[in-house]
Amino acid sequence: MEKQLTLRHDGLELTATLHYPTDRNRNDLEKKQAIIICHGFIGSRVGVDRLFVKTARALAAQGSYVLRFDYGGCGESSGDYGALGFDSMVDQTRTAIDYIAGMECVDPRRIVLLGHSLGGAVAIMTSVKDRRVKRLVLWSPVAYPFNDIVRIVGRSGYDEAVTKGSTDHQGYTLQPAFFDSLLQHQPFQSATRFGGEVLLVHGTGDELIPVDYSFLYQKVFWTRSEGLCDKEIIFQANHTYSSRPHQEEAIRVTADWLNGLDKQQAEWHHWSI
Repeated sequence: MEKQLTLRHDGLELTATLHYPTDRNRNDLEKKQAIIICHGFIGSRVGVDRLFVKTARALAAQGSYVLRFDYGGCGESSGDYGALGFDSMVDQTRTAIDYIAGMECVDPRRIVLLGHSLGGAVAIMTSVKDRRVKRLVLWSPVAYPFNDIVRIVGRSGYDEAVTKGSTDHQGYTLQPAFFDSLLQHQPFQSATRFGGEVLLVHGTGDELIPVDYSFLYQKVFWTRSEGLCDKEIIFQANHTYSSRPHQEEAIRVTADWLNGLDKQQAEWHHWSI
């Protein structure tokens, strides 16, 4: 079952879709894992080639609640994306966590952020700020928000925003405040402050965000005193996992990893008893 809803955040109306667990073998009295999908730069909760729709349905079929939503000014949500900036995206994500955490059927020990591209950087910074996040799944994550987005927009577009007050990028009006907000955050430096489990997924054919970023991220996460970090590299997958085999592999490795954590947790629980 899927439910359309509206999350209200600081004057914004964020359009969202909540997927309910559809696993027929599930115990309805048992609290479930909840996954929030954080889309990337000028993206939407649907995703390129319906990536996030397929992901949400697959993870719900394995017994999780999944919430995917449009950031302000994207998709069907209200607001001006190019005027809101990175900080607003972090706060909007926390509003999504508020909604999920308020559901009695959700296990607070299994709240997951699945972030793609810039959404991956947002997920990291949200997890550092909000201790309710216990697990991170990072697909092709941005590592240097300002540099990476300026590279995508183009230096001329950034210069136009600074000199003229805004620039148009694929129909989105990006203002200097948007770029300034990107400068304020360094996910690489902040990653060590998240103590939970992390999965990195990246394609070797990523044309926008170098696959090397995920190798570097893993090294950073490994320096922590707690929390594991695994990595899956998908051969020839592009930035949005556009081919069907690459989509299916990204979803499969994510589902398998989350299920593996649950099994470890259950085994540890039984052993400790």
